[in-house]
Amino acid sequence: MTAAPHRLALVTGGCHRVGAAIAARLAGAGWALALHGRTSSEPDAWLRAELDRLGAVWHGFAADLSDAAAVGTLIGRVTAHFGAAPTLLVNNASVFGADDPETMTFDALTRYFAVNTAAPVLLARDVAAAASTEQPAVIVNILDQRIRHPGRDQASYTISKLALAGATEMLARAFAPRARVCAVAPGLTLPTGEYQPDQMARLAGTMPLERLPEPADIADAVLFLAGARATTGQVIYVDGGANLTNFERDFLYMEREGA
Repeated sequence: MTAAPHRLALVTGGCHRVGAAIAARLAGAGWALALHGRTSSEPDAWLRAELDRLGAVWHGFAADLSDAAAVGTLIGRVTAHFGAAPTLLVNNASVFGADDPETMTFDALTRYFAVNTAAPVLLARDVAAAASTEQPAVIVNILDQRIRHPGRDQASYTISKLALAGATEMLARAFAPRARVCAVAPGLTLPTGEYQPDQMARLAGTMPLERLPEPADIADAVLFLAGARATTGQVIYVDGGANLTNFERDFLYMEREGA
């Protein structure tokens, strides 16, 4: 066990992609970090180098968030290592996949709800339980801009994020004043290998702001909410304005050459 840090953040899925950007921004602001990964807690090389440059205090924790026992022990493991419970929880980890209302299955819905809804809610409960009005906690749930205008694509994923959005407001009411609960809803940020080489640029042009968010934009929003002491129950959309438009399809199927 290390000496208890002044400020400790647990970032689920914090070793890669957007989670890594959030972790780096928090480290730069002086937060000690508990970095979670599903099977490995080793951060991307660039994040490891940035944490070393900053002299950040951090430790990795592997946990399968679809496993009830792993979820139930994660906050205790973090607390045991650092000597204090995290006062900031960023529920960033999620699973994503393709289905629609005609093809979604009980197993798919259960799998998405376990990781994208149940685990964040239970981790938030455990963090709030360790907090107090003298040392309140902050929970930031990472949602998706599609909760504003949910379409048929990625149906199981979308439903699980809609549930987490509802839980954000409910938990904000339940946990006040010892914890604040807010959310960030990103738009398309980092493409998967399924996107065509120039598709992201074309998609940016369809956004009201004619741009897509970058990981740093999402990290900025999380850092703001971490310090916004009079804010709870709120969702910040970081999406180039995508939530203002009712897109009929997922971005993957838009602005494709040859379509």
